[in-house]
Amino acid sequence: MLGYHFLEHLPWLDSFASAAMILSGMGPIGPLETPAGKLFAGCYALFSGLLFITVAGVILAPLAHRLLHKFHLEAAEKKKS
Repeated sequence: MLGYHFLEHLPWLDSFASAAMILSGMGPIGPLETPAGKLFAGCYALFSGLLFITVAGVILAPLAHRLLHKFHLEAAEKKKS
């Protein structure tokens, strides 16, 4: 919100809406007019996307790890029989 408010000179409500749209993956609401605003929007979109992927990986890693252990143990048990 701060970037949109100070770099693009948007009102607070429009800054909130643009930030929410970037986080949801839909993009900014209105056209960006300043080079600083365009740079900010691009960096903010990349940051929020990478943050989403990182958090999803951290949350899903224990599940994937557990599944890999389960598949490995079943293969080892079949070889013993």
